[in-house]
Amino acid sequence: MSEYQTIKGRGAAHNPPNRFETQRRDSLVLDWEKSDSKTQFIRENAKSIITKNDSPDIGFDAGINVYRGCEQGCVYCYARPTHEYVGYSAGLDFETKIIVKENAPALLQKALSSRRWRPKVLAMSGVTDPYQIVEKRFLLTRRCIEVLLSFRNPVAIITKSSGVLRDMDLLEQLAGYDAVVVMISITTLDNELHQKLEPRASRPEKRLEALRRLNQAGIPSGVMVAPVIPGLNDREVPDILNASANAGAVFAGMVPLRLPLTVATIFENWLTRHFPERKSKVLNLVRQMRGGELNDSQFFSRMQGKGPYAKQVRDLFVLSCRKAGIQHRVPLLSTQHFKPARSEQLRLFS
Repeated sequence: MSEYQTIKGRGAAHNPPNRFETQRRDSLVLDWEKSDSKTQFIRENAKSIITKNDSPDIGFDAGINVYRGCEQGCVYCYARPTHEYVGYSAGLDFETKIIVKENAPALLQKALSSRRWRPKVLAMSGVTDPYQIVEKRFLLTRRCIEVLLSFRNPVAIITKSSGVLRDMDLLEQLAGYDAVVVMISITTLDNELHQKLEPRASRPEKRLEALRRLNQAGIPSGVMVAPVIPGLNDREVPDILNASANAGAVFAGMVPLRLPLTVATIFENWLTRHFPERKSKVLNLVRQMRGGELNDSQFFSRMQGKGPYAKQVRDLFVLSCRKAGIQHRVPLLSTQHFKPARSEQLRLFS
């Protein structure tokens, strides 16, 4: 049995030690959310908002993250270790200490107004969900999309939340310039498994409804089947793709589970608490995909896995896409409609 008790509404059940133990963070607390395990919102006066990467296996090289940490509590989230860079734990801290970049829209306006800026697709977001619960209150994602629309700069959005529908008015306008694509991430269609895996993300049926409404509005939207967890949700791949196709999805992506750094400890603990009888099978299959380890950080293989089992999952995905009539390539977005900011826009924003 695990020494930790499951906390209602949370994926992690404890705070593993921060691997940067000497780092500390002093922050101004905005307030608390009343919940089973309180969430703390922390103000950050960020210095920049566009982050860049040189990863050849990711479909974008620049992204926007308006929040650090994510209250949705997905136990498998590869981004959990990023919280350690700011002095917190990748466990409960990642879900309960949410850093709010209140100046994100102003920073984005400034970046896109620079003469050095060359229009490109920006991802929202590469780390935490742009439509996690706190967005309903602070509207930082919406305000950044308003900035992107004013410049007609293309954006790719990935989310597990039906909250994206609140911004359909803006996304429809971006779609008119071929400047937006939305990927709804669906891990499982099983509500019981969903509540354990990603306790505060939108229910599967809500995500499918979001897919339907986005596509009906002419906003190109697809499904991301991620992560595929061997021995747990891998058999659902065809069903997820069929349900997504019925909801209007026109493209799909897939990523097998990877467990970098502290995520491995958190996920193993989660298996002990929820699926002790499957724990050995799941972890052994992950190791088969990851060269004998629980994670493989090498480019390309980290996003695809390797070995016979990883090939089996990829083949199942490709075949299921074909049967469902979904392409497994994300549509290209256009930068040809980008327009520099006019001086009156800048004065109004400031």
